[in-house]
Amino acid sequence: MTKNNITRFLDKRNIAYTAFELPKEKLGALKTAELLNVNPDIVFKSIVVVRNKPGKPILAVVPGSKEVDLKALAKFVGEKKLKIPTLKEAEQLTGYQAGGISPLSFINRGFTIVIDESAIQHEKIHVSGGERGLNIRLQTSDLVKLTNAKLAKISK
Repeated sequence: MTKNNITRFLDKRNIAYTAFELPKEKLGALKTAELLNVNPDIVFKSIVVVRNKPGKPILAVVPGSKEVDLKALAKFVGEKKLKIPTLKEAEQLTGYQAGGISPLSFINRGFTIVIDESAIQHEKIHVSGGERGLNIRLQTSDLVKLTNAKLAKISK
């Protein structure tokens, strides 16, 4: 089983999780849900969102079956306008390959992490494990607590 900074971090804190190994290409949340044979509503994807004015990017975490509602997110974080960078820009901003960007990678890194409030309807959700080919299922409450995330209706 793949061990990386995220799995070591979870192990060190005795956080229960299940890791799933997948093909190492950029799959997307819908393909991941299909491969894991789970509802796409519990496979959450991390979308990097940038502010118009200087400031750390925002990580929007939404169900695989939905898209980020930029207007709702902007209103929630108190910004006039937000935009989604190109994949290349997102990779440069985060230091991670698209498909491997995980909310668990950004603990104490200054990013605002906003998870769609639909997550709390599920006891456990799936997120990227911090690299392509690694998916992690954990308690929604643990994810929110570890990442200090805010919950809001940010998907459509």
